[in-house]
This record gives sequence, structure tokens and C-alpha cells, in this order.
Amino acid sequence: MIALWPHWFRPWWLLSLPLLGWLLWQLWHRQKRAGRWQMILPKAFHPVLLSGGSGHDSKLPWVALGLAWLLTVLALLGPSWQRVEQSSQKPADPLVVLLELTPEMLASDIAPNRLEQARRKLLDLLERRSDAQTAIIVYAGSAHTLVPLSDDLTTSRNLLEALKPSIMPEPGHRADLAVRKALALLAQGAIGQGRILLIGSSLNEQERQGIRQALGRQGPDLLMLGIGTAEGAPVAQENGEFLKDAQGAILLPRLDNASLRAFIGEVGGRYRQARVDDLDLRSLGLLSGPQSLRSSGQTVQLDSWADQGYWLLLPLLLLAACAGRRGWLFCLPLLLCLPQPSYALEFRDLWLRPDQQGQFLLERQQPAAAARHFEEPQWKGLALYEAGDYAGAAQQFAKGSSASAHYNRGNALARSGELEAALDAYEQALELQPDLQPALQNKELVQGLLDASRQQAAEEAARKEQSANEQAAQNAQAEADSAAQQEAAASESEQKNSENSDEQAKPAQPSTDAAQKTTGEGTDDESTTRPPPRPSSNTLDGEQRQALEQWLRQIPDDPAELLRRKFWYEQQQHQEKTR
Repeated sequence: MIALWPHWFRPWWLLSLPLLGWLLWQLWHRQKRAGRWQMILPKAFHPVLLSGGSGHDSKLPWVALGLAWLLTVLALLGPSWQRVEQSSQKPADPLVVLLELTPEMLASDIAPNRLEQARRKLLDLLERRSDAQTAIIVYAGSAHTLVPLSDDLTTSRNLLEALKPSIMPEPGHRADLAVRKALALLAQGAIGQGRILLIGSSLNEQERQGIRQALGRQGPDLLMLGIGTAEGAPVAQENGEFLKDAQGAILLPRLDNASLRAFIGEVGGRYRQARVDDLDLRSLGLLSGPQSLRSSGQTVQLDSWADQGYWLLLPLLLLAACAGRRGWLFCLPLLLCLPQPSYALEFRDLWLRPDQQGQFLLERQQPAAAARHFEEPQWKGLALYEAGDYAGAAQQFAKGSSASAHYNRGNALARSGELEAALDAYEQALELQPDLQPALQNKELVQGLLDASRQQAAEEAARKEQSANEQAAQNAQAEADSAAQQEAAASESEQKNSENSDEQAKPAQPSTDAAQKTTGEGTDDESTTRPPPRPSSNTLDGEQRQALEQWLRQIPDDPAELLRRKFWYEQQQHQEKTR
């Protein structure tokens, strides 16, 4: 019997039973009042001509009403005899990310550099994809798997923080090798299904030809996120020197958006330039829901119940169908027992749609209030723009795909200070409508402001460097003066000591052990990197323990060094196989 007792979702509806019982009892025992027709007509005609006369009084309506109320209360209680069971599923949207790890990724045209922006983009993408499988491949002159297809966000984050171009064993640019390795990962772990995201700044002709051959005609979707700007910037290497080309000139790697977009479109993919917000990832379709689900092979019985009260609505509808008969209007209280949604209604809502109300407020110079009424994104963006909320306006304009939408988004981004993102918006508007003169004019204006800000930043950096050089020169001069004073004082002290040397006794010679100990302290640095001698006994004295701890602290704990050795070993194995 206990197993047959249901689980109640909303047991507080039981409190309405006493009230409904009292109301039904009052209706059952109510006294009939004599009407005017009862006083005029003889009693013999009352049962025939009058309803509810002095003849037989049927109690069936009250029984039906009580039954209807009981069914309503039981349905509102939410009875359930079954728990929810389902197989645990995870998003099945395999993605392989190819990350360029060449010295050009250290260019500072995007603060702080291209590699740091690519790392942040990739971390944001991993967090948004949640349980979906993602693999990471890094490439330069060779390609290596950093993370296989996995949903382990912690491991991916730790390894991404250790990436730098110097860990790659082969210099060069071979994105085609990374694409081939990505196809192998998808074939092994996702049965050929999935997508490939290439994050880089350039593709030479060898890479493009190799990518065409690797993808073929039925390859997975290739997406590319361009990192950098068209102006480029010098590449400051890890040793502080600028990267130079074969002729010895300082190299300025530039991002060729047009060429990359044309090539990616040629192989059936999509290209976007990296932005500060997530619109680039969203336009590539990387932040949308998973394309399918994969089962983990486990059936999980969730700690929840299935509400089965809706089955009681079927007999309730049959009783409600009789409410159209004469004398059954008292069933209207059934509607009061059912929960009804409430809406805030204004007088203008009867005559004007929300967009019309927003237009009405916008014409009366109330843009903030108009933005709250607009539902159409472009009108809402215009209202937010006039209200001064440029960031919100840019988000609303981004929902459109027309040239005017991109142009308006560029204006909003420029007003909010995101000049590079504004340039990208103007470029997208001009791609759709090349003769859009306002976009051309605003693009030139924003480009001038961006160049001026960069020039001002460069001049400020030069002034800081000059002041630092002057400070260093002053410090060097002060150190030179101090050294000269110390040398003069030392010469005077030596002269005094030489005068008194005949009167003093000759000092004793140090012992052989002490001499060896003294000379041992001045040996080369190799002795500090060697492990201390192993003690003969199992116990360590204080000096030996201290020496051992000092040697252990010198062991490097650098994930980048581990990755460097791993990639070097993989490259050596690959070269041996290809001989």
C-alpha cells in the first residue's frame, strides 16, 4: 500500500478541501425561495412549466460539482507514481583547434601580443563548449598534439598557459601538417565527424596547397580565426631582439584578411578576424548548441518525479462539457481553481504594438524608455545609441546581417572606444555594399584616430625609454664616483698597512684542510648543480639534508620544458620513420 501512495508535487492544495466541502454543503442544503410565478400558477403546473418547482429536486448537479472540484484539487496536487529515468548524454560536437605557434605570434599589434589573444580566445571557447570534446594541435614547422579529443578543461588550461614558440622543434609554417593530424584525430575519435578551427595569422602557398589536398571534396568544415591586424608590428623575441627577415630587416608580419577569407571560402569554410568580444566565435557557429548528443552508456535515475496529474484532466473535461446546460453555471468556480498567468496591461497596449510604442517614445526624445519597448533589434539598437548605451547598441546591431546593420554597429563600437572592432564592422558593411559612402568616410576617420593613438603611444614609450636611459646614465655616473672614492680609500689603507708591516708578527699559515675548504668555495658553478654525495648511512645530518634540499630546489618544474622535450622526441621519431 505504501508503494501505491503517490508523491505529491503541491500538497498545499489540500488546504482548499475544507473550504470546497463547506461550500458544497451550503449548496446542497440551500432553501428554495418562492418566485412570482410560483405565486401565480397553481401548484399542479409547477413541475411542468417551471424549472426547479416544488416537484422532485435532483441532487445530481451537486454530486457532479463535488466530483469536478475533487478532480481539480487532485490534479493541482500533482500526483506522481514514477521517477524520471534517462541515459546521461553529453554534447557530441567534436572540434579540433589548430594553434599557430610561430615567432610571428609574438607580434604586439594586438596587446599584449597575438599569442596571448589566441590563448584567451581558446580558453573562452573551451569554457563555453563545456562538456563537448575538443582537441588542440600546435604547429610551426611541425605539428604536435597538445590535447587529444577530451572534455578536460583543467588540463587544457594548464597546458595552454605553458605555450611559447621556443618549445617547437622545427621552425617554419606548416598548417597543412596540422590539418592532416586533425583529420586523423577526428577519424580515430569521432568517426570522421566534427569541425576544424585554425587560429593563425598567415598561410603560405605550400600550406594552402597541402590543406586543399588534405581536405579533398568531402572533408570536415574548416573554420579560421585570423589573429593580428593589417598594419602589423615588430616581433619581440624571448631574448628581447626583434625578429628579422633573410635580408636583415626587421620583420613586420601583417594579417591579410582578404586573401585568407578568399582561400577559406574556396575550401568551403568560413573566416573571421579575431575581435575583443565573442561575435567572431558566434559568427563561426562555435557558440551555438551542440549538433548532436553522445551517450555515456549509463542510465541515471534522477532525483525527481514525473507530474502525472494531467491525466485527471480528461474526466474533468467531460464534466466541463456539461457546463453549457442550463443550471450548470455554478461550475465557473472550477476556472478560479486553475492557475492563471497575469500580465501587466496598459491602455496603450490595446492600440499600439511594442515597436509602435517605442517609435512613439523615440519621437518624443525618450530613447531610454523607447529601448525598453522595442522588440526589433535595429530599432532597439538605435534607441540605445541615442540613449548613450553604445555597448548595448552594438550588441543589438550585431543581430543584423545587412550593410546598414554593420555600419551602425561600427558607429556604436567607435563611440565606445573599440576602434579596431569598428574598422572590422565597416569592412563587413563595405563587403556587402562597396558604394556605402558613410562607411568609407567613417572608416578613414577611425583609421586616422587609431593611427594617431598608436603614434602617441609610441612617442610616450620613446619618452619613457629616453628617461630610463638618462636615469641609467646618472646611476652609472654615481656608481663610478662611488667606486673611485672606494679605490682611493683602499689605496690609503694599503699604504698604512705597508708602513706597519715590519712591526707586526708574521701570520700563521692555514691548514691544508682549511685551504681546501676555502678553495672549494670558490670553484666553478658546476659544483652547485651536482647532487650532494649520497651518505653511507640511512640517516642524514643537518649539512647533508640542507645540501640535498638545495639541490632539489634547482630541479626545473617548468611545463614548457616538458612540452619542448615531448615535441622534440616526437619529431625525432617522425624523421626516423620518413628516412
